[in-house]
Amino acid sequence: MTYQAPVRDVMFNIEHLSAWPDVTALDAFAGIDASDAQAALEGLGRFCTEVIAPLSAVGDETGARFDGTDVVLPEAYGAAYQQFLEMGWQSLPHPAEFGGMGLPKAVGAAATEMLNAADLSFGLCPLLTDGAVEALLLTGSDAQKARYLEPLIAGRWSGTMNLTEPQAGSDLGRVRCKAEPAADGTYAVSGTKIFITYGEHSLTENIIHLVLARTPGAPAGPKGLSLFIVPKVLVDDDGALGARNAVNCVSIEHKLGVRASPTAVLEYDGATGFLVGEENRGLEYMFVMMRAARFAVGMQGVAVAERAYQHAVAYARERVQSRPVDGSSKEAAAIIGHPDVRRMLLRMRALTEGGRSLAMATAGWLDLAHHGGGERDATAMAEFLVPLVKGFCTERAVETASLGVQVHGGMGFIEETGVAQFYRDARILPIYEGTTAIQANDLLGRQVLRDGGETACRFAGMIAETETALRSGSAAGQAIADCLAEARGHFEASLAWLLDATPKDPNAGFAGSVPFLMLTGTLAAGWQLGRAALAADARLAQGEDREFMARKTATALFFAQHILAECATERSRIINGSASVLNADFEI
Repeated sequence: MTYQAPVRDVMFNIEHLSAWPDVTALDAFAGIDASDAQAALEGLGRFCTEVIAPLSAVGDETGARFDGTDVVLPEAYGAAYQQFLEMGWQSLPHPAEFGGMGLPKAVGAAATEMLNAADLSFGLCPLLTDGAVEALLLTGSDAQKARYLEPLIAGRWSGTMNLTEPQAGSDLGRVRCKAEPAADGTYAVSGTKIFITYGEHSLTENIIHLVLARTPGAPAGPKGLSLFIVPKVLVDDDGALGARNAVNCVSIEHKLGVRASPTAVLEYDGATGFLVGEENRGLEYMFVMMRAARFAVGMQGVAVAERAYQHAVAYARERVQSRPVDGSSKEAAAIIGHPDVRRMLLRMRALTEGGRSLAMATAGWLDLAHHGGGERDATAMAEFLVPLVKGFCTERAVETASLGVQVHGGMGFIEETGVAQFYRDARILPIYEGTTAIQANDLLGRQVLRDGGETACRFAGMIAETETALRSGSAAGQAIADCLAEARGHFEASLAWLLDATPKDPNAGFAGSVPFLMLTGTLAAGWQLGRAALAADARLAQGEDREFMARKTATALFFAQHILAECATERSRIINGSASVLNADFEI
């Protein structure tokens, strides 16, 4: 079954959940309207369906390989990337000043979803380039922007993020890579970096590595890290490519999934690097790229879930097995009529659309924070929501992909059906760019405890406002409101407990950090689906697209009754479960 880009649902989310009127009123997006977004996404959707989606199985079977010198990708990737470049898709969310289309982040997020749903391995290269662009836009010098941004935004060059080292993992304070200053103002960068996505390949003319390293005499730990631009090929003053830099791929990893995406081990041997900003502020700068990458990985979660759902629905319509349990037919029927298959499919759809709605709303907050003058409330809400997008959407992607296998039954365990690949691909998403626990620690430590729960309480207040609006509408809306209110109560009780307990016993509080992230993410997605139900009811009243709008409300109701109900369990884990976590003994 081929992939069909869900442009209709994406546009509904953009128009109703991403603060579109407020975002397009900003100077940065003057003159942009919904028709611009729809035209771009329809074109990209066709490209993803016709060109990229067929690569997914090919890339999974062939994979990337290292021949001792070069990384070799599946042959079809080169031609597909050239089309991607020529059509300008890399430029879609980036500023017109540097050659971009200048569309809001929600449109860029939708593009990320479509490209990665078509083929996660292919989509990882543009995803990392987007992050490099965002980092340079916010932290690079004028000269660095002039030299690197236009070819990155055009897609002629790609970007990477070089953090991890063999001894460091996610503990960046242990980074050992060194940067020795040279007389000409450059730095000689030496060390080994691992798990570098698209760290070596031949799709683009150049690769711009953003590398964390230590300068001589730098403070120990994370405060002594600096950020450097280290091009694979050095760039002359006139923008032309010059000599090959002293950075080389020494191997690539053999992986469970995303097999055509090369995960490289890079060796820097005195490579020429260019300092970004000031020394010892590298981790601060890199967090710009990390936040962009974490949001994008959340979109990858939505992407894989959408692909798995489409595949499962198509199979369930065609697969004939067993008579209906209600006796309505003596003949075997398509399994899409069986109650538990319907439950699984609806859960897949609700988790996918819930994740998409959460991500689109977050994209709006990110634009308001960045382009709206750095307004404090918008910035705080954006930072509160990003770990939810990353953590919730990726964890639920694994669940959704697993349900896709289950819908297929025994055939789901067979590689030829394709659904096993979605499950394997999805499994990396809760791990890279910060595991779910790292997102949960960020949520609890930086976004909740740091401001004494102020932003979290404002989040709960906005949900209560949505409940009030839902209660004045349809019977379905009233039922959604009741479920939202109950889930919000579990959130508020958990929040109060964490604010009280964590300062006194950090281990007890952080033992519940992942349950708190999942509770909050589930509530946030249910809230956005509630807002979607309000918008659908309004458009139903106007007689618009009745089938689609009714389906939006049905999905929101299912999420409310079947998934928001799980918030009670997460509350119990947070408040009652820390002792059993901390007091357990382990034997080998």
